[in-house]
Amino acid sequence: MLYRFRTATLATALALTLASQAFAQTPAAGHWEGAIAVPGQELKVAIDLKADAGKWQGTIDIPAQKLKGFPLANITASGETVTFAMPNVPGEPSFKGTVSKDGKTMSGDFSQGGGTIPFSLTRTGDAKIEPLPKSTPITAALVGEWMGSLDIQGKALRLAITFSTAADGTGTGSIVSLDQGNVTIPIAAVTQKGAAVAFHAPSIAGAFTGTLKDGEVAGTWTQGPGSLPLVLKRTK
Repeated sequence: MLYRFRTATLATALALTLASQAFAQTPAAGHWEGAIAVPGQELKVAIDLKADAGKWQGTIDIPAQKLKGFPLANITASGETVTFAMPNVPGEPSFKGTVSKDGKTMSGDFSQGGGTIPFSLTRTGDAKIEPLPKSTPITAALVGEWMGSLDIQGKALRLAITFSTAADGTGTGSIVSLDQGNVTIPIAAVTQKGAAVAFHAPSIAGAFTGTLKDGEVAGTWTQGPGSLPLVLKRTK
């Protein structure tokens, strides 16, 4: 399988910026659909690339692997040459392509784990990157430090999660992977409606939805195409 879900791979994603002038000169931005020429078949993909406020952002969908809106990293665009990568995925998958003179197609090489195969895409319109939900105010019952663990094939991956209130009164927070060198991962959006709690960590394509009850937040952690139960408990 090209992409294997590994929740244990929690790490910060890279974000590279380019000058606004470069964005205006590149034909890379848009919604692209096509396939990677996996031996014996074609693996359909959809890729969105967009320049916003001086930064490139992008996502990839791989329907056959139930992967949708996975954030891309290391996006560069120079003239007709485009490169981008899927962070925190085994084999370090990356794309290097060239946009046609008319801006309608992109083709090049997909690399993963030392192997390289061709890919081909067609531009079908503007980028369709869905914005994250905006953070909402959170209650005092949620503010503070929480602990939980993911069961990865019988091995516990401990997560320390902190929720706090930003200057505008909305929720914010961070995740620390205690069993992976105390890597800190920012939470981009926290929402709470009554007992329903959700947060998003787009740098690792992670999200959580759960219910706050009796001092616990019980729910589901989703990363890429996979999901696992996660129960958060307050630390002393």
